[in-house]
Amino acid sequence: MGFVGGALGYHLLRRISRDGETGYMDGSVYENKSKMEVLFGEGVWREIEGRSVLDFGCGTGEQVVEMARHGARKVTGLDMRESVLAEGRRRAESAGVADRCVFTTATDEQVDVVISMDAFEHFADPAGVLRAMRRLVREGGCARIVFGPTWYHPLGGHLFSVFPWAHLVFTEKALLRWRGDFKSDGATRFGEVEGGLNQMTIRRFERLVAASDFDLDGFEAVPIRRLRPVANRWTREFTTAVVRCRLIPSRRSEN
Repeated sequence: MGFVGGALGYHLLRRISRDGETGYMDGSVYENKSKMEVLFGEGVWREIEGRSVLDFGCGTGEQVVEMARHGARKVTGLDMRESVLAEGRRRAESAGVADRCVFTTATDEQVDVVISMDAFEHFADPAGVLRAMRRLVREGGCARIVFGPTWYHPLGGHLFSVFPWAHLVFTEKALLRWRGDFKSDGATRFGEVEGGLNQMTIRRFERLVAASDFDLDGFEAVPIRRLRPVANRWTREFTTAVVRCRLIPSRRSEN
């Protein structure tokens, strides 16, 4: 992927941004709003009320606390990083919902609802994640997933999106060389950067779900607002803001 590389690509990237700051994806779209309501809709609170919920990739626990405050019986925040889990515990304590929130790096407890937000474009093994989610959803439960931007979105390169679709213009090698000027983790591939970047497309995600032990019970490729007039099944890889879906345990797995 990408066609501008070598010294030319690196020096162009350096001219555009020396420190990796782009002004994109700063989270301002969620300012003074509930991220869960923006991404899932207000109906999500009815789905989690009185139920056990797992936030798969909870980060610092903001949504874990929010779900507890909206009536979830129990919310488990799952993340690999103990540092962010510690912050989640402090957040739950401050909000007065620590008795209904658990933060952990591993769990075997089945729940009614698994929530995953802004994560499927980062997982190193998304098929394995779907298998893990299926093990953790009890029969009659569901997984609610929303993620993006996907790979062909204008900002699908995340940090590498120094301008729209820049990650499709520059080669991986040039982008990683540029990133190495302000990041010291030694990453040489997109998948090695902090948080990971697996180049997830909408089509690939659909194939992963089709091969999993889940069935789709709702799927929406939400268009980018400004590109809505040209969004359709043929352009969706380039015009979709986020992918939103509801998965239920597959009937195939019962046979």
